[in-house]
Parts: sequence; C-alpha cells; structure tokens
Amino acid sequence: MTNANPFSENINKMKGSSTLKAAQAATRLREEGHKVIDLTVGEPDFDTPEFIKQFAWEGLQKGLTKYTPAGGMKIYRESIANFYNEEFGSNIVPNEIAASCGGKQGLFNAIATIVNQGDDVLLPKPYWVTFPEVVNFCGARNVYIETEETDFILTADQVKEAITDKTKLLIVNSPNNPTGCVIPGDEMIKIFDVCIEKGVYVITDECYLLFVYPPAEVFSGASLPKEYLEYVCVAGSFSKTYAMTGWRIGYTITNEAWTKQMIKLQSHSATHPTSFVQYGCAKALEHKEKSLNAVREMLDQYQKRRDWFIPALQEIEGLKVAMPEGAFYAFVDVRGLLGDRFKSSADFGYQILNESHVVTTDGEGFGADGFLRLSYATSMENLETAVEKIRNFINSK
Repeated sequence: MTNANPFSENINKMKGSSTLKAAQAATRLREEGHKVIDLTVGEPDFDTPEFIKQFAWEGLQKGLTKYTPAGGMKIYRESIANFYNEEFGSNIVPNEIAASCGGKQGLFNAIATIVNQGDDVLLPKPYWVTFPEVVNFCGARNVYIETEETDFILTADQVKEAITDKTKLLIVNSPNNPTGCVIPGDEMIKIFDVCIEKGVYVITDECYLLFVYPPAEVFSGASLPKEYLEYVCVAGSFSKTYAMTGWRIGYTITNEAWTKQMIKLQSHSATHPTSFVQYGCAKALEHKEKSLNAVREMLDQYQKRRDWFIPALQEIEGLKVAMPEGAFYAFVDVRGLLGDRFKSSADFGYQILNESHVVTTDGEGFGADGFLRLSYATSMENLETAVEKIRNFINSK
C-alpha cells in the first residue's frame, strides 16, 4: 500500500514561502500576456555593480573554479573581518566567520546548530517568512512577540517579558523585512544584554544592514565587545545591499565554537558558496569606498522612491502606512478596508491581482494579517502606475 504522505515530519511542518508564491503569481499573469505591476520583489532592481562583476571574472581567469574550504576562502573571510573592523570598530577575526550560500543559508545554519527539539525561540512580529519555518523544521517552538504597540520596534522590555526557562534563542531583524523599521542601536544593546543575562542566544539578521535612511543610524551586532559573540550571531549577506541576490553569497559572524558547528553542518549540505564569487566579494570589500559609494547610489534612489511612494499611499482613503527607516518595503495596513467587500488582506491582494494586475505580498505570511508588503525596489514609473491602480481599485464599486 502506498503511503499517502511519505515525507518527513520536519518538512511537512514547513509552509511554502509566501513571498515566492506572490512572485509566481506575477509570472503567471505575464505569461498570460498581461502588463503586471509587481510590488512583491524582495530584491534590488539595480544590476550588480560592474566592478564586482569584473572582480568575479578575474577570479575565473585565475582558475578559481575548484572546491574551497567549507567555511570559505581565506581572502573572503579576511575581507569581511577587515570591513567590519574598519567600518564598525569591531575586533572580528577570520575564524569567527563562515561563508554561506546567501544570507538565508547562514540563518538556517545558525538556527539549526543552536536549537534542540522542544526549545522555545522568540520571534518578534512581523517576521520574515522563513524564520518560523526553519524553527519548525528544527523541532523547536515559535513564541511570538507582538510589537504593534511599539510601532513594530522590538524593545528590551518586550524580550524580557517573553523569556522563560524554555527560551533558547531570539531572532531579530533590523532593518526589518517586512516593515522597514530600524531598532535603535542603544535598544539593540539592551536587548542583547537582557538575553545574555538570561543565557538566551541571539541571531541578528543584518541582510539590509547598509540600507538605512538618515537620520536613522546603521548598527551592527558585530560592533559590540567580543564577549557578546559568545551569545550573538550576526547573519550578513551581499544580496540586497550590493544587488547580488542571484549570486547566493553570505556569511555569519559569531564565536569560533558556534562557527565551527555551522561549518560542519554546511560541509554536509552546500559545502561552500561559489569560489570565484567569494573572490569577487572579497576584492570588492578590499575596495571599501568604491563599494560603499555603489551602495549609497542605490540607497539615494530608494530614498527618493520612498519619499514619493509612502505619502502617495497615505493619501489613499482606507490605507495606513508609516515611513520606513530602512530596507525598501512599505508595510500597508488595509484593515480599514475590510468588511463586506474584502474579507481579509489576502482577499484584497487576490482581487487587486486579478482585476488590476498589481501584485502584492499578503501580511499573513509575516504574521500580520490585515497588512500588505509593497516593495519599492522598482522604477518610479511602476510606482506611479501602482498608486493610480490601487486608488482606482479601492474607489471602484
């Protein structure tokens, strides 16, 4: 007799990525011949800076097409350590760094190597869609922290209140996906202090680290004194800030013991990120000012879009949205529109998708039913068209 569900309990507990489902919906409409305004994309619409491509090509020409150590090439780990030490005044050494195939794998490695079945993991809402699914896969339990009362900014008091004897880990993400909120550096330090005092580990997802709009300030957990790394793991990525999503290259920074465990895990999965990509990233970081200038140019464009897009959305009756301090997302509250016409934010998204061909990401996947995530990592023309379509859609009927 065939088993109706032969797959592992771990994978059965996981849900598919809602952000990828939204992107697939956009692809389907395009294949049907529709002009689609896609506001789901969680990646820069800019190309990878040309000089980074050239560095990767240089790596190919040097013959860097073989296996590397599972933890990453020496030049890669050294360049990341040097970058953080120069930019943030940290004291990182290469053995505290592990290369990963994108920030996502780094996060998976970090979670999988620190939690046990039955542990509690604190997860502030709204959260990035992958966090709870990795926790589920590892057999731990998600314990959610509501942050709407503090405008989606996690506080040390909220963390302190949520910690119990079963709490093993806190996962924090700032700048935040999906809200664009930035936790102030002094509050982050308080959060770390609360966790360390209670023996709770912290993974801080810094995927959007450099995408912070003034007057908010860039803060990295790697900037703290070395003793913090006994409990804190920083997950970083080149994907967003350097427009390299398809290159699949990231890293983690933590104490050597935890790093060794992540390298051991990765040695049995992806082994390591692509060799010449590691080289290209390393050389880019060696040219720090050139790389940071490329980031600033992209950030300037995102800020211009943000400064037009958010006020335009705020003018549409029934929508509420705060000005994001980082990343490139608008987190839109549509609860004022729910009722007879729209049963939920998912229903709103479904209707505007099929009637107006505007693709959004429902907040339910982020633990925030009643909200939509709209990405402004697209052209001003698309944003202007999207606002017009959203306004007309809401005002129709």
